[in-house]
Amino acid sequence: MRSVFLAAALAALPLTALANTPCGGSFSTFIDGLKAEAIAEGIAPETANRFFRSVRQDPAVLRADRAQGVFQRPFIDFSRRLISNDRIAAGRSNAQRYNSVFNRIEADYGVDRNVLLAFWAFETDYGSFQGDFNTANALVTLAHDCRRPDLFRPQVIAAIELFARGEFDPATTTGAWAGEIGMVQMLPRDILENGTDGDGDGRVSLKTSAPDALVSGGKMLSELGWRANEPWIDEVTVPQGFDWGLSGLDTVKPGAEWAALGVTARDGRIADLPASLIVPQGRGGPAFLTYPNFNVYFEWNQSFTYVLTAAYFATRLGGAQVYDAGSPEPGLSGDQMKALQSKLQARGYDVGKIDGILGAGTRAAVRAEQERLGLPADAWPTPALLNAL
Repeated sequence: MRSVFLAAALAALPLTALANTPCGGSFSTFIDGLKAEAIAEGIAPETANRFFRSVRQDPAVLRADRAQGVFQRPFIDFSRRLISNDRIAAGRSNAQRYNSVFNRIEADYGVDRNVLLAFWAFETDYGSFQGDFNTANALVTLAHDCRRPDLFRPQVIAAIELFARGEFDPATTTGAWAGEIGMVQMLPRDILENGTDGDGDGRVSLKTSAPDALVSGGKMLSELGWRANEPWIDEVTVPQGFDWGLSGLDTVKPGAEWAALGVTARDGRIADLPASLIVPQGRGGPAFLTYPNFNVYFEWNQSFTYVLTAAYFATRLGGAQVYDAGSPEPGLSGDQMKALQSKLQARGYDVGKIDGILGAGTRAAVRAEQERLGLPADAWPTPALLNAL
């Protein structure tokens, strides 16, 4: 699964000098270029040489990068796959075990403990499996690959800086296939900027210390724009005859306006905050109001389905009831979704890569075509829409 922290690095790329080493080509030549870039960034030549001494290209990393079909699953299937009674029980147990740590995070950063517990659960099952890929190999392999080189190249330089501090071993440090390290899976640059000693032992140990990992994660959320002590999502019910063209993250209304339109929260009341109505599987499925903090999730991960599942799971850990799955219309298979994306692209819509994943671009295009065809504009692609196109 793609880490929650992966997308955060996209917003932190001021190292323009790092664009000098082209991706692809000879791996050894690429390594030489990275060494030169590291030295230009102030790394001692001997440190750079020692860092790269054991680095190798890892084909398994590229296979993992290309094999993310899990994100083709619709929200209901995806969330039921990730959320279990065992994970909820373990989350609540960890909330008690690290109560003082979470109290500190909530006081310092205003981040609800359940938000961090949800990510901790999904990323590493509360630290039980943190990945066994060699991190240096993974980062350099992905920097050399030409799919997202500008994302991973700065992470290599950050890993060298951690190595120079004695906080990273290129031969033995392991983590996820995309180079994230520790219980909440942070990339090297995230560690440099947000790594925090949460247990008071004078070190930042994200692999072995839950307090270090959790406090670092809380600090990172705060830096990404988390609004202290505000909610992030509420499950809601929507009245009959609702104008589904108002759904989607592009439409933002005060909570009071949604309430006036007949939208009601299943637990408690709608917050008096700017909010968007999202219906991940159309008008027949579950419905949620999302608040400004929900948008911060996309700084961590750009998968709509993952973000929604993580946000919802955090509310479940806090005692929310199981969402009402409703009776959504049947969706599209992976191949059908690719066919739909191709048709939408041919009509001039920017749907990104033809990958069978219902991302933001595809949702926007689906909504536009539904409106053009006089269909309920809930952004949920169905066989009927595919046939109509």
